[in-house]
Amino acid sequence: MSDSTFQVGLRENHRKLTRPRQVVLGIITRADHHLTPAEIYRKAKSVYPHVGLTTVYRTLDLLVQMGYIQRIHLADSCHSYAPMERAHAHHLVCSKCGRAEEFSECDLDSLMQSIQAKTGYLIDVHVLELMGQCPDCQSKARARNR
Repeated sequence: MSDSTFQVGLRENHRKLTRPRQVVLGIITRADHHLTPAEIYRKAKSVYPHVGLTTVYRTLDLLVQMGYIQRIHLADSCHSYAPMERAHAHHLVCSKCGRAEEFSECDLDSLMQSIQAKTGYLIDVHVLELMGQCPDCQSKARARNR
């Protein structure tokens, strides 16, 4: 995502494009895996020493709200963040190394309709995260077991 796209989105939401927001978004969009808030803060601090931890958390919440990044819930009750490359995306998350890959296939329409009928809820958003071991971690485990 370009800074101009982000700037337009912020302007539409009556927000300013601040240096800390640019830094946080840049860190997430350039990462090759999802990042925890602590990792984002540490990287942001090295780029922009004046950034505060509260600013990082507020920026992450804003970016999720605006649909630029996605919060990924991990098995250990923690969460991390990854860019939203498409309007509708989900993640495969490696439980060993933390690598996350985005995928768009999710044929959940019949399940959501069934749940809506049973509960009375009107489902307007869903998040799908599948956890397991990535091919690299599987290969390493096989090599250790030989």
